[in-house]
Amino acid sequence: MATLHQYSRAFIAPLLQSSCRNQHQQSSRLLISSSTSASVASSSSAAAMGVKVQKFSRLQSLKSELQQEDASLHDFVGNDINTNNTNNINSNNVPTIKRKKAPPRSAKILPKPSWLKAVPATSPKYHELRTTVRSLGLATVCEEAKCPNIGDCWGGAPSPSESGAINNNEEQDELEQHYGTATATIMIMGDTCTRGCSFCAVKTSRKPPPLDPNEPQKVAEAVSSWGLDYVVLTSVDRDDLVDQGAGHFRGVVQRLKELSGGGDDENNDNDDEKNSSSNNKKPIIVEALTPDFCGQLDLVTQVATSGLDVYAHNIETVERLTPRVRDRRAGYQQSLAVLRHVKQVTPNNNDVLTKTSIMLGLGETDEEIRTTMQDLRDADVDVVTFGQYLQPSRRHLPVKEYVTPEKFEEWRIEAE
Repeated sequence: MATLHQYSRAFIAPLLQSSCRNQHQQSSRLLISSSTSASVASSSSAAAMGVKVQKFSRLQSLKSELQQEDASLHDFVGNDINTNNTNNINSNNVPTIKRKKAPPRSAKILPKPSWLKAVPATSPKYHELRTTVRSLGLATVCEEAKCPNIGDCWGGAPSPSESGAINNNEEQDELEQHYGTATATIMIMGDTCTRGCSFCAVKTSRKPPPLDPNEPQKVAEAVSSWGLDYVVLTSVDRDDLVDQGAGHFRGVVQRLKELSGGGDDENNDNDDEKNSSSNNKKPIIVEALTPDFCGQLDLVTQVATSGLDVYAHNIETVERLTPRVRDRRAGYQQSLAVLRHVKQVTPNNNDVLTKTSIMLGLGETDEEIRTTMQDLRDADVDVVTFGQYLQPSRRHLPVKEYVTPEKFEEWRIEAE
């Protein structure tokens, strides 16, 4: 069998010779047409038509030469086929190419270990909270961020309507121990963030919808009706607003404290029934999980002095991984500055606790975690929580490692 190089020369050489002859003839005709058009305008049109005819004739010439060639595609690829293998010969005695199946791609999402299996969200308390959220048009980070622990957090103890048959506090305490404390994380200032962190599933946009001026009242009414003991208020980043949403955040906290009996009510009257109802209210512990407000500490002060109980701001990961994990407008040192400033502006350091969280499983080392813990301690942070990072979708950062419960326990002991 002839080689590929021999077939190439036999096939291409006549084409090149024909192309050169046609180009030479076309060039001569173009020169003749050009000289003629300089004297008579009508002959210029004829010359242009002549060029088109020549192009068409050349195309026809190439087609006819290709039809006369005996070489085929199989002649070019035949040298790569093992003709001794009868399995590669079809009914027309022409070699065929047997394609190999590509190896399967490795899965980007690691399978979750057994200890991370969450309980389905089916409790009556969960459905009650979900219905209220829908009816008031509120958003929760539990849903927006696709948190798998929503069933545990929203399950909680029965609502006052469900526990009407309870006659004493002892029975109520037993129920709370059985069902746990109901907690919810309400996301204020909309469900669309102006930042795009690589780990977060919340929607993003450069220009989210405007704030709802009635949101402080809606949130306060919803939380009061739920009978929660502990509520976490968080928010999306709103870099599009002048004050980053700090004033709105402050208003929600203050209104919630007023309705829950935990704030100063300036409109209190002498009505015995109202006073009795107010005294029976169980003050809600309010935790505010805030953005970094672009490091503007005066905005941090607005929220820190709003009457909340816990000021939380997540540092998310170790310093080395921060540029990859968080939005470029966030920063490791910037988050430390926010947490440090909260302690400086509160009247008494014991009045407001500061809290932060670190995700594990992103590729951090133990030494980097210890360094981060020391940095947080130097910033006078009171509480730090560790959590396993879970990849929301294939578009987000992959999980590098699933940390075992035993390892989390080691970190707890070392932190304490």
